[in-house]
Amino acid sequence: MITASAKKRENIAEYLLYMWQIEDLIRANGLDIDKIQTNIIDQYKDLTDQQRKEMREWYESLIDMMRREGVTEKGHLQINKNVIIALDDLHRRLMADSKYASYAAQFYHTLPLIVELRAKAGENKADEIETCFNALYGLLMLRLQGKEISEETMQASRQISKFLALLSHYYKLDYNNELEA
Repeated sequence: MITASAKKRENIAEYLLYMWQIEDLIRANGLDIDKIQTNIIDQYKDLTDQQRKEMREWYESLIDMMRREGVTEKGHLQINKNVIIALDDLHRRLMADSKYASYAAQFYHTLPLIVELRAKAGENKADEIETCFNALYGLLMLRLQGKEISEETMQASRQISKFLALLSHYYKLDYNNELEA
């Protein structure tokens, strides 16, 4: 909750990846708030009682949303889908505006990787922006599992990260009404 708020203000890409990880942590704990209390919340030793209470309530609200939205086993909460939608909208606006030619160039440099990833996705095709996030989240999961990652995959992830960092930068500017129209 505390981390999510800070990430959302500073780097929307990190925020989204963090929230996807939170969804998976909730699933890993069986959507059981008592397990989450023990395995996650209680691990933060420097929280006040009020902060612990607020964090528990945050997890409880996420669990409730996951149940109501039918994403208890897989998928993403609508609040997270809305971030993808907003980023995709911003992406389209940037691509359509010649003032952002450097953004377009970064996208076109990344596009062959996106096309390759989408080809491997089979039935689970996503738009370009979500495909980038899926790739980075998949890499994060491989790292957490201690799996070996090829140099080719690392190079692709660096390019995708670079592109998403630029999109996140423009998102922050747009969010703060500082993006040139």
